[in-house]
Amino acid sequence: MKILIVSDEECPALWDYYVPGRLSGYDLILSCGDLNASYLSFLVTMARCPLLYVHGNHDTRYEIYPPEGCDCIEDRIVEFNGLRILGLGGCRKYHPGPHQYTEAEMRRRIRKLRLALLRTGGVDIVVTHAPPRGLGDGEDPAHWGFEALVELLDKYHPRYLVHGHVHMSYGADTPRVREYGDTTLINACERFELEIPDPPIPEKLRGQLLWRTRPKWLDRERYLED
Repeated sequence: MKILIVSDEECPALWDYYVPGRLSGYDLILSCGDLNASYLSFLVTMARCPLLYVHGNHDTRYEIYPPEGCDCIEDRIVEFNGLRILGLGGCRKYHPGPHQYTEAEMRRRIRKLRLALLRTGGVDIVVTHAPPRGLGDGEDPAHWGFEALVELLDKYHPRYLVHGHVHMSYGADTPRVREYGDTTLINACERFELEIPDPPIPEKLRGQLLWRTRPKWLDRERYLED
């Protein structure tokens, strides 16, 4: 399976200087946030494969002008071609505004997905905007990562966590890929191509998005206490 991951900076080669066919061959596109909605709509149109996205802290206009033809996976688990994918967008709260969370709020989001994660047997790819704390984040408060995401990695051991928020231009020593336990972390700033073996899946389900969301009645806090 060939996956294109994008975040934070629109890639000129995939938009301003696009050449027909350049996006052919991708099975899936994942967006980690802070991208123009028109850009995502262009990518999904040209690639003709699903595009799943989470919000970055600058995606304040998505509620008015969402990326057309794309699917938001905030606080949801979806399955595509046998891959279980979880979306947790936003960054650490550093000033008033949407798509920003305290550590307690991020932990609460993850806790609400506990039963869904149990039902799916875990997750293969976690799509975030901000990275886990100490694993590719920045030193300024606006770019701190989440301890809650480190706890998620320790508990569920996803194969990949892909994120944005920390631009590669912020420092020459910013790594694109790093390992943490069983998880490969990828900074998707601008674009990154990930190719992984296809999991076994019935042919009739190939290419379909299966939504694995929690039933609404499970949102009640009395079901979510530790």
